[in-house]
Amino acid sequence: MPATVSPSWAYSLQLPQDPRAPGLARQTLRSVLRTHAMSALLDTAELLAGELLANAYLYSDGPYTLRLRAMGSTRLGVSVWDSNPHIPPPFGADPRAEAPPSGAERGRGLFLVRAYAANWGGYPLGGTGLYGEAGGKLLWVEVRA
Repeated sequence: MPATVSPSWAYSLQLPQDPRAPGLARQTLRSVLRTHAMSALLDTAELLAGELLANAYLYSDGPYTLRLRAMGSTRLGVSVWDSNPHIPPPFGADPRAEAPPSGAERGRGLFLVRAYAANWGGYPLGGTGLYGEAGGKLLWVEVRA
């Protein structure tokens, strides 16, 4: 009997610069993963997406975009575009970037990526392309079961 391959899918959600937007994005992520029978990825995907969304909300001054992409039945790509071109650690060029001190109010969240993402990356974008004319950056993670 041949193996059944589910069709690939991708969702994009544009978000306004609003404090409620990251929560709406996480709700959307949960709905998408449940709909596509990928609930096993839910906790990790929500944690990592939450960190990327918080970074976009806190460090950019305009709208941002969450993108979810199936990479098979047990892998998920999560990316967030925003208009700020700065690539934060651990996404930047220095893979040895140290975590901030335990008392720091900001900066610890993105280091969760190293502990929970199967793969990650980030790059600045030029003035044109899929995510708009504003340039900015794209941060992405891969989540595996």
